[in-house]
Amino acid sequence: MLGDIMNLKEIILDYQTKTGYSLAEIARRVGVSRSTATRWVKGDIQSLSYDTMEQLSKLVGYNVEPHLKGMDISMHLPILGYVKGGYDLFNEDNYLGEEEVSLQEKKLGDFYLQVTGDSMIGDGILDGSLVLVQKTTHFTNGMIGVVAIGDEVTVKKLKRKGNLLILEASNPDVETRYFTPEEIQTLPITILGKVVLCKKYF
Repeated sequence: MLGDIMNLKEIILDYQTKTGYSLAEIARRVGVSRSTATRWVKGDIQSLSYDTMEQLSKLVGYNVEPHLKGMDISMHLPILGYVKGGYDLFNEDNYLGEEEVSLQEKKLGDFYLQVTGDSMIGDGILDGSLVLVQKTTHFTNGMIGVVAIGDEVTVKKLKRKGNLLILEASNPDVETRYFTPEEIQTLPITILGKVVLCKKYF
């Protein structure tokens, strides 16, 4: 039956048949209430959280996502705070909530940051934009990255010239900054991630 497309009810009943687990036990292992699992089997639930889908996949031993294409999969990523499209914004833990995301966004990045300032407007990153960040401590020349400079956090185009690290804005009115290996160590400068997507709400 694994090669066939199954709906959520069929996935649960198939797993029950193979394991002998009760519905209550399946619910416990996936991390939902028994009443939720009961509604799965009745076909009453039309949506599933991404985390629940992942837990269910782990339980049954295969990826259930292709089977649930007709369902509304609800996914969210955290908005961890503000990042300066400029410089001199103090790096504070400032959780802003969650952003509802698509499956593609969930696979692309790890968290969102909200941009303040206009230093990256040439790349379409405007004041108030949400940028999706993929965690990484490395960069390739020309990558738009999120960088901590001591206590400030900024989003810039990252380049290397000789032994210099260059943080380049895409707004000609904002200065490009150059850092030596010594400054990278002492400030310190840390690459936090790569910007992979930008959203702007009007």
